[in-house]
Amino acid sequence: MLTVRYFAGARAAVNGISSERAEAHDLVELTQVLADRHGERLALVLKAASFLVDGLTCHDRSAPLPANATVDVLPPFAGG
Repeated sequence: MLTVRYFAGARAAVNGISSERAEAHDLVELTQVLADRHGERLALVLKAASFLVDGLTCHDRSAPLPANATVDVLPPFAGG
């Protein structure tokens, strides 16, 4: 079971939920599970989002996720 944490626009897309639990083998599957759960608004955010897996940037969405990992969903940020 994974812990998924939402930040900024991703949190807004899930109506203010800061974290939740989900099961998936990789980020491809996880993004589908979350989009199915929360709808098109989150699906659009997930397409552009970056992900941290246990604090490390994950560029390969098909890489296996470690058991009990924490996945941070980071949408693109504006400003500077």
